[in-house]
This record gives sequence, C-alpha cells and structure tokens, in this order.
Amino acid sequence: MSSHALVAPSRLERSADASSRRAVRPAGRLSATGQARGYAALGGEPRVSLLPAEVNDFHRARAVRRKLVFGVFAVLALVAAGVAGTFYLAAQAEASLQSARAATQNLLTQEAQFAELRQVQSGIALVQAGQLVGASTEIDWTQYLTDLQATLPPGVTINTVTIDSASPFIDYAQASVPLEGSRIATLSFAATSPTLPSIPDWLDGLATLTGFTDAVPDSVVIGEGSTYLVNMTMHINSDAFSHRFAEEQK
Repeated sequence: MSSHALVAPSRLERSADASSRRAVRPAGRLSATGQARGYAALGGEPRVSLLPAEVNDFHRARAVRRKLVFGVFAVLALVAAGVAGTFYLAAQAEASLQSARAATQNLLTQEAQFAELRQVQSGIALVQAGQLVGASTEIDWTQYLTDLQATLPPGVTINTVTIDSASPFIDYAQASVPLEGSRIATLSFAATSPTLPSIPDWLDGLATLTGFTDAVPDSVVIGEGSTYLVNMTMHINSDAFSHRFAEEQK
C-alpha cells in the first residue's frame, strides 16, 4: 500500500464539516417582494446556536420570572403607597376633629362665662312674651273715649260709661242675633244733650271710630232743665286693639 493512500475521515471531522456547511447556508430566502424570511437578514453575518433548546427555554423562563418578580414588587409598592396615603388622610381627619373639639370646648367655656346674662335674657324674653299675651286684648280706653266724645254733637257730654271687654284667656261672647258682626268689647254710655238728639247723626259719627261694629240707642228720655238723656250701646271689634307691646318689640 502506498504511503499516499486515502484515509477515511473520522466521525468528528464529518460533524465539523456538516456544521460548517450549515453555518454558511443562507438563513432565509427572498420572497417575491424582496423581503427576507427566516431568522437572519439578507447579507447579514450567518450565525448558528449550538446550545440545546432546554438552555434557551431556561433563559426565557428566567426572563419571565424576572418580569413577574418586578411586577409583584411594583404592586407591593403601590399598595404600600395607598396604605400610607390612607394613614395620612386619617391623621389629617383626626387632627381636624381634635381642632373642632378644641374650638367647641373653647366656645362652651366662653358661653359659661355669660351664663347669668343668658338667664337674664331668658327672663326678659319670658316677660316680653307675657306682655304680648296679657296685652293682646288691650284697648287704649282713654284715647278711645276721647275720640268718642269728639264724634258727638257740640254740647253733648258723656255722663257714665260701662265697658265689657275681652280677656286674653277667655273668648268674648258673641251675639246670638243673626247678621250682627263679631265683637271683642261692648261700650255702653249715657250722654246728656241740650237738644233733641238726631240719632242717625250720632250713629254716623260713631261709625268713624276705629273698631266700630254697630251701635244701638237704648233710650232717649227728657232730663232736668229741658235736656235729653240718651243711653247708647256700641260694639267694638278687634281693630281697636292697641298692640302696644307688639309695636315696641318690632
């Protein structure tokens, strides 16, 4: 056998040759539009990974776990921020509540200093309420009788007056005769006239009085010295009330 005899390539050499052929093989083909298909761009440096698929899967899984851990920490950070914000708002609300309580206590302390004044004011208010109730049926009779005398003809003088008025606690008795107006007081008076009185003129004068409801002449008799004595009954309504304390408290 010649020394130049061919020696069959070993298995290792065949594997390396096959790897070299795979490494230089184009990574992709061009489509009809000229775009590359596969993993390597046209004209790029050809590369090949000899690592097992399990290694690549491990690296991908580790990247996914890293992202998950980062996401968990991000969620925990958000939760912690929310809890801190809640505690901060709760602290602010508690501080506001304590401030309001302190202000209330301060007001109560100041109010206690004027307790006697408040009692005096309550007493004054009670007296004023009593005045309103007590004077609710009050009529200024002095002024009313003066106005009554002014409506009478010249020379007529009032001799006697009888007054029956309403009470703040009892309703005044109304007339039982139909068509008679409501009344809160009855005024009966006796007057002396030097001449025969004209009753219609007297009634027209009385009608000008405040609170006039109606009037009825009871009798006309001749008195001493050719004078005439007239007895008259007049009814008065609520317009005659003076409302004295109500006007003062407005």
